[in-house]
Amino acid sequence: MSELINNLNEVISNIDESIKKGDRNKEDVTLIAVSKKKSPEMIKEVYDFGIRDFGENYVQELCEKYEVLPKDIKWHMIGHLQTNKIKYIIDKVYMIHSVDSIHLAKEIGKEAVKRNMTVKCLLEVNVAGEETKFGFTSSNLEENFKEIKNIEGIDVCGLMTSAPYVENGEDNRQYFVELKSLMVDLTNKGLYNKDGFFLSMGMTCDYQVAVEEGANFVRVGTAIFGSRI
Repeated sequence: MSELINNLNEVISNIDESIKKGDRNKEDVTLIAVSKKKSPEMIKEVYDFGIRDFGENYVQELCEKYEVLPKDIKWHMIGHLQTNKIKYIIDKVYMIHSVDSIHLAKEIGKEAVKRNMTVKCLLEVNVAGEETKFGFTSSNLEENFKEIKNIEGIDVCGLMTSAPYVENGEDNRQYFVELKSLMVDLTNKGLYNKDGFFLSMGMTCDYQVAVEEGANFVRVGTAIFGSRI
């Protein structure tokens, strides 16, 4: 068995353990293999093992891989998205995780309406308040959520956050607890009235803690594919 598949097995095993620890249902947690800067051959190896959800940060890279890899892959746009690039990926992605402004949401909506489609989106929240990260703040999320959920062509499915890089995943537990709390609050206020919401949180350094705290999507790259060059 290759090192790649060994890594993948270990990640899946860790997720299963965290599902039990957090008293979660297995079907409520999806592993997104973050494949930026990784070759189609490496992605295909992970695909052949059974993974169907892959995350990309860059539009051009996503488009190139979309053309050469199996069409049943669910591509997740997880990086910062510029408005002038929306048209290239809107018909290729399963979900956009990184809606970080009303302006971006409106532009996604416009492009979606042009193509007579609806795009699944998550609103990015900079819960930790890092200056280098994009996203809404915990304090302005509600007012922005109210506006974005009414934009035609967009289906707001939940929230996403990128927590700080840490050596110990426990250090980020507070941010995952807060993101879930924000989503529950929006639901309790009647602003989100669908059956279930999605939380995209947790990366290589903290995905186990994120699963315990309610993550539906964990975005794991390095622990599967190894360090990026």
